[in-house]
Amino acid sequence: MAERRALVTGSNRGTGRAIRERLTADGFAVRCLNRTSCADHRDPVTADLGDGQAAFEAARTVLADVPALDLLVLNAVTRGLGRVDELDPQVWDEALAVNLTANVRVVQAALPALREAGGHIVLMGSHAGDRPFEGGMAYCATKAALKSVAEVLLMEERPNGVRTTLLNPGAIRNFDDDFSELKMSVESVASVVSWVVAAPADTVLGEVELRPARLGTPPAVGFERLQHV
Repeated sequence: MAERRALVTGSNRGTGRAIRERLTADGFAVRCLNRTSCADHRDPVTADLGDGQAAFEAARTVLADVPALDLLVLNAVTRGLGRVDELDPQVWDEALAVNLTANVRVVQAALPALREAGGHIVLMGSHAGDRPFEGGMAYCATKAALKSVAEVLLMEERPNGVRTTLLNPGAIRNFDDDFSELKMSVESVASVVSWVVAAPADTVLGEVELRPARLGTPPAVGFERLQHV
């Protein structure tokens, strides 16, 4: 059986690292594309994912010797917060660049190899895309826009044998010092990515919502409320 190959962005910590580790355990040869190199993984190419052209060129470099790519997981994200009347323009610009433009540019770089393999694109969305919260304009808007990106990719690339899935998780224990029982573990989210990719070849999971199994009493406003839906 031919070796399966994957590229994961934002894979040096948290959910991205767990996805990388799970895919490796599943038998994928995983390559990474991050702003900083993974400490525990051969990761010779890094790129500022806030620069669309740099992201495109770095993805092409990473995949230069990969004629067929089975899986692309777009996990890199920035979550700058701020109410509209105080939102730093740089926070808005970075959110658009990292959460949207970089994803599109990496897809453009990877499409020839994805088509060759009949591969799968997984875009990591968020509950915030459907459930906006106060102070989250930049994050919520870019996550909402990912749904359109995913739907267009699904329609355009399905005839080329490429499947696209938008995975929308709720609250995740994304940091090593977060032990909340009301959030999902990064390993659980990674296992869902593995499950999505293993779907039968004649199916595609277009959009998947993933919620924590346990919920507390939601705060009245803001980002903390989003973590309890």
